[in-house]
Amino acid sequence: MPLRVNNNIAAINARRRLNANNTDLNLRLERLSSGMRLNRAADDAAGLSIREGMRAEISGLKMDLTNAEQGTNLLQVAEGSMNEINAMLIRMRELAVQSASSTVTDLNRQSIQAEYTQITAEIDRISNSTTYNDQVLLTGYGNHVDSTSTAVTASAASGVVDMKISGATSGTYTFVDNAGDSEITLGNGVVTQTISVGQILDSNLAVATGTSVVANFDRLGIQVTLAGHNVTNATGSYVDGRLNSQTLIVAAGTGGSFQVGPDDGINNRLEVSIIDMRATGQNLNLGITSVADISSSRSAITQIDQAITKVSNQRGEIGAWQNRLAFTVAYTENSIENIQNSEASISDADVAAEVTQFTRAQILSQAASAMLAQANTVPQTALSLLK
Repeated sequence: MPLRVNNNIAAINARRRLNANNTDLNLRLERLSSGMRLNRAADDAAGLSIREGMRAEISGLKMDLTNAEQGTNLLQVAEGSMNEINAMLIRMRELAVQSASSTVTDLNRQSIQAEYTQITAEIDRISNSTTYNDQVLLTGYGNHVDSTSTAVTASAASGVVDMKISGATSGTYTFVDNAGDSEITLGNGVVTQTISVGQILDSNLAVATGTSVVANFDRLGIQVTLAGHNVTNATGSYVDGRLNSQTLIVAAGTGGSFQVGPDDGINNRLEVSIIDMRATGQNLNLGITSVADISSSRSAITQIDQAITKVSNQRGEIGAWQNRLAFTVAYTENSIENIQNSEASISDADVAAEVTQFTRAQILSQAASAMLAQANTVPQTALSLLK
């Protein structure tokens, strides 16, 4: 290799190696100081895209966890008040039974009626006062089935004994139920679902005597309970075709929708509805009852029994929602853990590997510095030729 003064190739080579080693050394220092393998898009462009998507999902899941826990708290507030309403209804029943006996006089019944009236007023007060974050819960919370639905008002003909909704949008739904085809169609003009009911009917295309069945329109979020002959609390029975042209009105209510998933869509929400729990409301309908005389007292017993059943059923639904939210919390916590683990495998630095690479780069950088110094002394040998 010829001796050159203008271009010191050995020094240029050593400098290039030194720059590369310093770049690697700085990268290792950055990763060790931040704990992150991925600090900028240049570190791993594809990995950055995946990581940011995972981070967005994790943040959504963490908020879902909060929503589910707060939803549980809301339901606990409602259920606590309904427990007291249940106790007051039992007391009202005691008063009605007491007033229904000839052992008390009408003068005595005035005192009984006074307490009865006060309890009715207290149920209304509690219903109006039960709130969560300034939302009243017991005067109708979430979408609910309107009592003017003909499938309800004509239950003696339709055989419908109960309707439940879960995520159903508000509006008027109409049944198409042609006799003999074992199918029921329900729709609101926007979305429609047809289900086969042949497997839940007997050979006469009717609900079996003494039993009730559920027609589940899962895409609509509506469940319709149909009764056969001799079913308690049923005024009629269902035979294929009897729901034709009947309507179901879902009235819009405030609240009742808990976001428990990271994305939009019905699968990411839990829809709840709590009926009006006021004593004078259309569901309990106790405002028209009285214990002022023996005949009205006896009629009140039946009315109060129906009110107790409605409150108990609603409490049962609230308990079911609370259990569902508990499973949602467990599932969400598990999802957060596993997705966080995946995100960590992309983002987090492997400290052991980075320390190893840091040590290597540090040694090579020091060695390159020493060799650059040696390479810079080589051209000085040219001076010896001039002596």
